[in-house]
Amino acid sequence: MKILVCISHVPDTTSKINFTDGDTKFDTNGVQFVINPNDEFGLTRAMWFKEKQGAQVHVVNVGGPETEPTLRKALAIGADEAIRINTPATDGFSVAKQLAAVVKEGGYDLVIGGRESIDYNGGMVPGMVAKIIGANFVNTCISLEIEGTDATAIREIDGGKETVKTALPLVVGGQKGLVEESDLRIPNMRGIMQARSKPLTVKDPVDANAETTAVSFKKPAPKGAVKLVDNVDDLIDLLHNEAKVI
Repeated sequence: MKILVCISHVPDTTSKINFTDGDTKFDTNGVQFVINPNDEFGLTRAMWFKEKQGAQVHVVNVGGPETEPTLRKALAIGADEAIRINTPATDGFSVAKQLAAVVKEGGYDLVIGGRESIDYNGGMVPGMVAKIIGANFVNTCISLEIEGTDATAIREIDGGKETVKTALPLVVGGQKGLVEESDLRIPNMRGIMQARSKPLTVKDPVDANAETTAVSFKKPAPKGAVKLVDNVDDLIDLLHNEAKVI
């Protein structure tokens, strides 16, 4: 089985976020970038298929040279090969078209991506890749088993879970549940050293125009001042007369 894991290069959630050029561009100064968490769950599941079933695991990213450390981390975790599509990840439509071209060329049986990235939260790329390549698709996937060319997946739905059976080729929009946080892998020294010699191929992008453009960004409003109350009567009065919630 040949698996492709789609990796987004996203800011660490602990980073301080700022914008430049009149709030039209993201300021990357001082920001630490990581593997998108939903993608990391998928990568860890792919590693399980590699170790238990002998699968071949490749990772792919759409972005410039600045994303290569994130791909190298994926190689250090255990992926066999990395691919970087040399174009900025401008919007979900163009990213999906770039990824679909790699999937078609590589003949992958299983494509795993996160259900969404934590920067733009678009939640559209895995589904569009599946549509472009004509593969089956399971979103919000929290469990995945492969037996031959048959797949059994569990996905979250409103108010519960749904078990589906389908066939390869398959695209999965994964999240926590494919593996648990305790299963995530930290690259060890041996993995880091091996990653240096693993292939990282840079591919030219296919012709794919962006369908959407970010016009501007706006940070959430700062938190208001906190008012401490030391007795119940004052609290009730404030809730009734000031906050007007009772």
